Amino acid sequence: MECISIFDMLKIGVGPSSSHTLGPWRAAERWIQELLENKHFDKVENIKVKLYGSLSLTGKGHATDIAVVLGLLGTDPVTIPIHEITTSIENVKQKKRLKLGGNRDIPFNFESDIIFFREFLPFHSNGIQFEAKLKRGEILEETYYSIGGGFVVKEELIHAKENKAVFKTFPFPIKTATELLGFCETEKKLISELVLENERSLRTDEEINSGIKHIWDTMLECMYIGCHTEGILPGGLNVRRRAYDIHQKLKGGLPYSTPLEWLHTIRKTEVKFRQILKWVSCFALSVNEVNASLGRVVTAPTNGSAGVIPAVLMYYLVIENHDGNFDDIKRFLLVAGEIGSIFKKGATISAAMGGCQAEIGVSSAMAAGALTELMGGTPEQVLCAAEIAMEHHLGLTCDPIGGLVQIPCIERNSMGAIKAINAAELAMDTDPREAKVPLDKVVNTMWETAKDMSTKYKETSEGGLAVGVFLSDC
Repeated sequence: MECISIFDMLKIGVGPSSSHTLGPWRAAERWIQELLENKHFDKVENIKVKLYGSLSLTGKGHATDIAVVLGLLGTDPVTIPIHEITTSIENVKQKKRLKLGGNRDIPFNFESDIIFFREFLPFHSNGIQFEAKLKRGEILEETYYSIGGGFVVKEELIHAKENKAVFKTFPFPIKTATELLGFCETEKKLISELVLENERSLRTDEEINSGIKHIWDTMLECMYIGCHTEGILPGGLNVRRRAYDIHQKLKGGLPYSTPLEWLHTIRKTEVKFRQILKWVSCFALSVNEVNASLGRVVTAPTNGSAGVIPAVLMYYLVIENHDGNFDDIKRFLLVAGEIGSIFKKGATISAAMGGCQAEIGVSSAMAAGALTELMGGTPEQVLCAAEIAMEHHLGLTCDPIGGLVQIPCIERNSMGAIKAINAAELAMDTDPREAKVPLDKVVNTMWETAKDMSTKYKETSEGGLAVGVFLSDC
């Protein structure tokens, strides 16, 4: 069974898309590593990058070309200084050369050496092929697939799994919600406790805590940056950042100078129903405005849905429980990651495969379940909350205007966050024995819906709002 850690589901990277930006970036890094391992790196004279299907159709709007070049340059999306991205890309464009892997200087024409093909490769809609010409004229090609959430695979790796190659397994191998609940019952553990045991088979407690803290610090900083940055988002749609304006009206007059101090001041603001709605929306919008401007975010489970989980967790910390601490954050992210992995194993988290139900729907389910455990819900109620959240996102299409992760993507994060909170409250007042739809059924239904959905509604910008609204309208 596929062994998916919460650190696979919650990756730190650069926006605007996990499948179209982070995935191709990681694919370029992997290709360079393979060239090194196979003793071909020093023989490379020039290279070409070929983008297929959804990577091609919305690649410009998702900065796929930029991400690929950054990966070829050997930079890391987790650590690269955001302000250096534009300079690095402009340097390649002007000089028509790049340092492959940060090491070897080779010719590279940004406009002609990245080729966009509209056709889809048979294995997955997000195909990327790297071609290298070696010194003696030999041509090497490698094809990768960005399958959502920053995950990158080769087709032969999938076949290896099907042929029962040896892969590491967790002490509690989980593919379905039913299996998860069964382990919780036999082990007498909460979902977060069970997931932690699985994580301990891969890492020490110190590594787990450090990794989770890094994820949360990145989420908090992202919300902070988004709430304190005004102006127009890049890309040509002229979308005004709204988190800044909403935050100005909500924040009050208490001073702060760091993201953590900011969190504490929010706890002292007015919290009537309207203010709660606005704060949650503000948190979600802030993240995805940062994401839309090539900022650093956490895939949760994707970049396009990166605002839902931090917004709901922030809601818990500043509205529900002013004594919330790192242990609460840890439990929340452990539960969220496990729910996300169930959807990935049983369906998809890729909008190019399943529409936006696979992104916002899954992130809302992850957040709803995690919030339910923090509010004292049983494992059964946690899964009930996840089911409710996804049930009301079924069929949601992915139709970004101009191929940009802005309209309707940014607003969808605030809607997904509000639905997650509502789903958690409904689950807390529900006897799971009376629930009519188990989580596994909604996962299966989501996947069947994804397969039935027209390709034009799967991150191609060829249907829905993407053709109903024109750039000239904006």
